[in-house]
Amino acid sequence: MHFEVGAEIYDSLMGRYSDQLAAPLADLAGVRAGQRALDVGCGPGALTRELFGRLGADAVSAVEPSASFVAAARERFPDVRIEQAPAEELPFPDASFDAALAQLVVHFMRDPVAGLREMARVTRPGGAVAACVWDHADDRSPITAFWRGVAVTDPGARNESTLAGAREGHLAELFAEAGLRDVEDTEFPARVTYATFEEWWDPFAYGVGPAGAYYAKLDERARDQLRERCRERLPDPPFTIEAHAWAARGTSP
Repeated sequence: MHFEVGAEIYDSLMGRYSDQLAAPLADLAGVRAGQRALDVGCGPGALTRELFGRLGADAVSAVEPSASFVAAARERFPDVRIEQAPAEELPFPDASFDAALAQLVVHFMRDPVAGLREMARVTRPGGAVAACVWDHADDRSPITAFWRGVAVTDPGARNESTLAGAREGHLAELFAEAGLRDVEDTEFPARVTYATFEEWWDPFAYGVGPAGAYYAKLDERARDQLRERCRERLPDPPFTIEAHAWAARGTSP
């Protein structure tokens, strides 16, 4: 699994969904003019763009472990401070921000509780920590059809349903374990319409994330089989995928 890909490649798989999550997540965190905010695991910058629009470049910082995404985000937002760092090792002093947010990142933190604790550390007491992740456990993610196809062609394969936060209530549990107070959770919808099956299928070939990593290890025959099983599980095009993300907000102690 990796995320060392170009911004356009990531956007073709997930960007149209993540763009829709940015405003609801910022709303959940109560981000408003006059505050300072941190985007943790910013990727190519979907949430960074939303924070930039609300607060201005001087009030927004971001971190991202992928070098290619750091480069893309810096190109897109040259006036925003963007550092290459994991969530578990944020390069900022205590209480640097009014809010710290992580969009579609807790799934992939090396240690989700440690990452959330770091987000709380760099947030002022009483400030907001917020995150969202896909609902993989209930088959409501943008790539549910992919993993349903895998379940037919390779029943023993591990999907993304056990990732951190992927089941209902788990993200809030992680927030509480990290010491955040007044934790509340909710969910966000996101919808994308595809003109063709290939528009949905082709981005998996780029190797992004767990699904892309699984695709990359298959031989051509297995890929063909999986493609047809996925095609069977999707409506005739054009079709719309409705995905849901779990979201949680807590207060820094």
